[in-house]
Amino acid sequence: MTTVFFAAPVLSESASRMVEAVGSLPGVRLGVISQDALEHAPAWARTRIAAHWRVRDVLDPEQLLWAAAGLTERLGAPTRLFGAYEQLQVPLAETRARLGIEGMSVEVTHNFRDKARMKQLLRDAGVPCARHRLLSSEADALAFAEEVGYPLVLKPVAGAGAVATYRADDARGLAEALVSVQPGPAHPVLAEEFMIGDEHSLETVSIDGRPVWHSLTHYYPNPLEVVRNPWIQWCVLLPREVDEVHYDDIRSIGARALTALGMTTGLTHMEWFRRKDGSVAVSEVAARPPGAQITTLMSRSTDTDFVQSWARLMVTGEFDPPARQYAAGVAFLRGQGRGRIRAIHGLDAVRSAIGGLVVDAKLPTLGAEPAESYEGDGWILVRHPQTIVVANALRRLISTVRVELG
Repeated sequence: MTTVFFAAPVLSESASRMVEAVGSLPGVRLGVISQDALEHAPAWARTRIAAHWRVRDVLDPEQLLWAAAGLTERLGAPTRLFGAYEQLQVPLAETRARLGIEGMSVEVTHNFRDKARMKQLLRDAGVPCARHRLLSSEADALAFAEEVGYPLVLKPVAGAGAVATYRADDARGLAEALVSVQPGPAHPVLAEEFMIGDEHSLETVSIDGRPVWHSLTHYYPNPLEVVRNPWIQWCVLLPREVDEVHYDDIRSIGARALTALGMTTGLTHMEWFRRKDGSVAVSEVAARPPGAQITTLMSRSTDTDFVQSWARLMVTGEFDPPARQYAAGVAFLRGQGRGRIRAIHGLDAVRSAIGGLVVDAKLPTLGAEPAESYEGDGWILVRHPQTIVVANALRRLISTVRVELG
């Protein structure tokens, strides 16, 4: 038997699905570290857990060490310790280093988590990306704005998912953003030139530093616009044609970026732009599975369980590249107005028009408070062998379905 420890802040549906995938691997004995009580996990996930250790703060390496020691007494020494939550990557690496467990090093995890350090490594490697500067004061921000002009983006050095990210279109907008982010010597903030163009993602499976499979998506509109406007219903499209010549540039640049950051074995999520002149630029890279239902899109486009494939990759270092059979896309439903979710309009119309394309859905819950996440109050996922059919279905979804608040 192989002992594996998996860490997650809470045993959410997504985390529980990963727990189930790891625990169902042949010959794996699974220990789980979480801030949640074991009872919070669904029954189908609990059956895969050989032992659970609850901590107060899963991001504290000392508590991770304590949990790992307790689980080791019950299950034996682990050969793997990992998790999917982005903010966990450095604490997990530090714990692996102290316990002598194989996996991504502390230095490499810092390359992915420290966005200023990441940008510098990418630029040094000749990877096109936005100009940036680490701000420790208002004066730093004003000097950077003078150098690169507006718009600018201000974000945490170790941010994730466009959280606490601000766009400044002019001097007034910059002043307002600085009030929110409060840069200082002990709390630096990353400033970047705002990338103008279409935003995408590139997902890459790597084994021993070598890319072995990829996927990509288109965002409509860009995530920062979605965060700034909580009423926007938005889409992510995974085209079937991700191997076409049109994407040769980002595949090549993406591979160079992963080499510069020191990627070893795992799944990465890269956000990138195609500018108006056709050139590409990398925004940032995360060494973990993607959010925004992109992992589900990869599953549906290949008729595989990609969470299971990722679990196997992380535990055994093995991956069988799946063939793409479909395009897939997801539309995120977000409330209009104020108050709780009062009604969902347009579902009958879309069922009639595109019901045969729908393969997954999570509909908004009547009476619930609107979600704070950029993924919104619900989502509908569609697929078809032709990308244009999926794109048209997504347009129909976001223009027809309306979540009313009141």
